[in-house]
Amino acid sequence: MHDFTKAVSFSFPTNIRFGCGVIKELPKHLKEQGFSRPLLVTDPNVAQLGFFKEILDDLSSSGLSTETFCDTHKNPVKSDVLKGGEKFEETDRDCIIGIGGGAGMDVARAIVLRINHRRDLFDYDDLIGGDKYVTEEVPYFITVPTTSGTGSEVGRSAIISEDETKRKRILFAPKLLARQVFADPELTFGLPDFITAATGMDALTHNMEAFLAKGYHPMCDGLALEAMKMISASLATAVNESKNIKARSEMMLASLMGAVAFQKGLGIVHATAHPLSTLLDMHHGLANAMMIPYGMEYNHSGLETKFEQMAKALGTADVEQFLFDMKSKLKLPEGLKALGVGEEHLDQLTELALNDFCLPANPKSAGKKDIMNIYKKAM
Repeated sequence: MHDFTKAVSFSFPTNIRFGCGVIKELPKHLKEQGFSRPLLVTDPNVAQLGFFKEILDDLSSSGLSTETFCDTHKNPVKSDVLKGGEKFEETDRDCIIGIGGGAGMDVARAIVLRINHRRDLFDYDDLIGGDKYVTEEVPYFITVPTTSGTGSEVGRSAIISEDETKRKRILFAPKLLARQVFADPELTFGLPDFITAATGMDALTHNMEAFLAKGYHPMCDGLALEAMKMISASLATAVNESKNIKARSEMMLASLMGAVAFQKGLGIVHATAHPLSTLLDMHHGLANAMMIPYGMEYNHSGLETKFEQMAKALGTADVEQFLFDMKSKLKLPEGLKALGVGEEHLDQLTELALNDFCLPANPKSAGKKDIMNIYKKAM
């Protein structure tokens, strides 16, 4: 039980314009704010999609000068950010629009930081207190999510890896919040089934881990439970009916709610999922989907009351079985072996997980043997 004699801090994010078709308001918004030369930051896949080209056309036909930066890796690295910063300066841009899923958003947000902060990029790593150096103004920043998973559109951090070691670093500061979000569910209509499924499981993981994370934050807990309810009702439908407005809308809402909720913290699922992306370049949402049943199984004992609350929100009697059934329903792989993970990877995966920045917020401590056992079960 929380000690109510102790003060705590609560912080919630930015302006969100939500609904089908709101992306059409983007040109008018830019003009009203006095901007005319946006840099659109995205990933190479999104840059080829029809809706992205339509956004560019709408901006251009409104008299705005656009440039696009999409020279990024699937798991963003420092050099991506530096190249994006150069593009902003060389083409004389006046604002930044991040469009896409987690990778595109992370690069966009890191470029926002980079423009007026010229120390080595990783001097700003939050885990070494680098946020104290985020002292200058940053460009006006807009986010446009195109997946319902990471919720990065409402975040204030970017995860960027070192080019050589692939070690993940966190750039964090309240100044990195978007000034405006345009969350349009129609932008997710054309996603492949796999991406909808994997990103949806990512959103579910965010909400479940945030709810269980250490610390007192009843507002985040409430958001997380409501988002779990939405995801349980809508994820399979969103995968099977790509233009179902209700399902796609609830998934987008649940995704951004999860990103608000996990300011409270994450946990062992993310700690074991991150190394799968670092070491084997696995899609982040898929990695979470593979690890969440086993991370939840590890956390269950001693947290029965919280698991009962999650079960009620999910509409199930058994949280772990619900997760296995959802994976099967979404046609995601059964185990890590099917994704190329072998016994030879386990030691390195375990070491990376033990040092992951998400592990300290997990409600139960975990040692090397615990982490190894989780990976073995997930195989």
